[in-house]
Amino acid sequence: MTLCVRASKALAFTATTGAAAIAIANPFSLKVRLLFPLFSSLADYNPSTTTTTVAASISETHYRDLLFVTIEEKPWAFCSGNWVSDQFRPVILDPDLFVRVVRSSRERPRIALRFFRWAEGQPEFRRSEFAFCAILEILAENNLMSSAYWVMERAVSVNMHGIVDVLIDGFVCNEVSFKLLDLLLWIYTKKSLIERCLWVFEKMIRNGLVPDVKNCNRILRILRDRNMLVKAKEVCRMMGRSGIKPTVVSYNTMLDSFCKEGEVQQALNLLSEMQKGGCVPNDVTYNVLINGLSKNGELEQAKGLTVEMLKSGLRVSAHTYNPLICGYHKKGLLNEALGIAEEMVKRGVLPTVATYNTIISGLCKWARMDEARQWHLDMLKRNLMPDIVTYNTLIDGYCRLGRMREACFLFDELKCKNLIATVVTYNTLIDGFCKLGHMEASQRLKKEMIDQGLHPDVFTYTILVNGYRKAGNLSMAKESFDEMLRERVQPDRYMFNTLMAGELKLGDTSAAFSMQEEMLLRGLSPDLITYNIFVSGLCKLRNLAEAYELLQKMVRDGIVPDHVTYTSIIHTHLISGHLRIARQVFYHMLTKGVSPSVVTYTVLIHAHAAKGRLELAFMYFSEMQEKGIFPNVITYNALINGLCKGRRVSQAYRFFDEMEAKQILPNKYTYTILINENCDMGNWQEALRIYKLMLDREIEPDSYTHSALFKQLDRDYRQHAVEYLENQVLGGEETVDSKT
Repeated sequence: MTLCVRASKALAFTATTGAAAIAIANPFSLKVRLLFPLFSSLADYNPSTTTTTVAASISETHYRDLLFVTIEEKPWAFCSGNWVSDQFRPVILDPDLFVRVVRSSRERPRIALRFFRWAEGQPEFRRSEFAFCAILEILAENNLMSSAYWVMERAVSVNMHGIVDVLIDGFVCNEVSFKLLDLLLWIYTKKSLIERCLWVFEKMIRNGLVPDVKNCNRILRILRDRNMLVKAKEVCRMMGRSGIKPTVVSYNTMLDSFCKEGEVQQALNLLSEMQKGGCVPNDVTYNVLINGLSKNGELEQAKGLTVEMLKSGLRVSAHTYNPLICGYHKKGLLNEALGIAEEMVKRGVLPTVATYNTIISGLCKWARMDEARQWHLDMLKRNLMPDIVTYNTLIDGYCRLGRMREACFLFDELKCKNLIATVVTYNTLIDGFCKLGHMEASQRLKKEMIDQGLHPDVFTYTILVNGYRKAGNLSMAKESFDEMLRERVQPDRYMFNTLMAGELKLGDTSAAFSMQEEMLLRGLSPDLITYNIFVSGLCKLRNLAEAYELLQKMVRDGIVPDHVTYTSIIHTHLISGHLRIARQVFYHMLTKGVSPSVVTYTVLIHAHAAKGRLELAFMYFSEMQEKGIFPNVITYNALINGLCKGRRVSQAYRFFDEMEAKQILPNKYTYTILINENCDMGNWQEALRIYKLMLDREIEPDSYTHSALFKQLDRDYRQHAVEYLENQVLGGEETVDSKT
């Protein structure tokens, strides 16, 4: 309605006689127009039908000729908004006259465009959708689409969105209207104005103007990026009803939308539909599906698609393999991830920085730091520049193991490579030093961080508070917390959870609950982690009654207990010797649909094996693997320890060999258990062989290992053992066998 009134007012203006006279509104003309129905489109409008036909005709012709003459006499005229001419002021003020002058200049489209641009820059110019449509029509007819793009973009920037209705209502012919609407749709998609895109798309469809499939694809991409799957499916249905044939890009975009929403089965159904419709999938199609399936955990199916790709003669790339590597890594299947990486290289596909980062992350997670470092060096050999993520991952891996010298070496190295350390980098190093109790080093890093222009965040302060509490320096812990508040860094749940965990570790339940009240006052409600901290803390204090009360409150508050909650309670019953009650809690957990973790099974296996209930331990060991839960080194240690206690050493060795076959690296506890049992049985040479194997694998023994090794040796054998150990340390070539 606004547009129509504006148009009627524009048409009410007529020019008085005289070339330079200022056009004025004719009141009578306006009254007459408002008594009759407004025109449906400017195509029906003809100035010659008005009462001022001759005057109007003279006016637009006069200004057109004046325009051409002015440019011939002054070639620089109308080239800049600063150029001024009072002769054209009537045209600037009268939207109707401006439209007529522009349209009368259509035989010289570039001059018409120059005049339009100049007029657009004049402060008194009265814009209208019709003015934009007039110049756009001329440009489209002359195939000057680059210029038309500029004009249309300008129309959008000054909110002339009513141009859609003018074009659809027939101001220009259908062919030109279609071109211009498609151009407008393209601009809306480039600006990601999704509501405008859908508005134009739907109007075009309703009026029989079929949008170009490329624009449809652009709309689908925006909807995909905004996770608007329902709307994307609706657009696809409208495309189908209008006879717009989807391209491979259309299908790929929809496949990606389904995968992003986790609807992988619908994605596979669409692939089948695509193939039946005669649209041949390309490498992007398969890569999208492999990525979606991998993220959804359907790794074997994803791997099968790579085989299908190769059979179809399509090119596999890092985009094909990286999601698979990442998928296996997330499931903890590191060896499978490494296998994919090897296959990738064999097929001549060069790993990317993302490939290396994923593999290095997996190796660091499993404490295989030497291998992780080797992959890092391999990156450098391939002239691939590690990024800050690479270094942060490696630094984190070393910090977790307390190997701060290597972590600091990498920290210095990243600076030499002109990489900028982030807050994450500093937080990781600060955390590493805090865990070792080196609080001075942590504070120095915090100061360096600030000097580098980085602001400590809530994680920085949480790490420091936790570090001071563990070191027993409660005054500095409070100082760090107060400093955080002074710096206006708001504590979050993580901070409060850390503080509460610290209080519970010290056995101060009242302080922990007080901290929870403060957390509530700050508008932070307890989450699952908060409840798990309290349940775990109470369980460690053997306060099962309160732990069960909290479990019930947790359920009342609408928070579903998870495997961590139940495992804490199960573990407490186990260490209290209540194996039967622990099993009851475990089965109750299963009836609630809560899946146990490797930790749940490991504590059950450890307790039953330690008590000589090996059959039940084996039952849990088999059950966990049937459920796809893979045992770790601690699980195997629990079984090996139980078997050794039961003097079933040969069976213990079978599990030791099984570990190695599965590439689960034994740790110092594994070796210490076997050394201890062999020494108890008097097999000191076997104990020393295990000890040598431990040293060969660069696993450092501790005081428990040495106590186990020497406790049963008689005086003569003890001497041989000492000499053997000296040879190992000093690099001597003599062996124990040569001395016996």
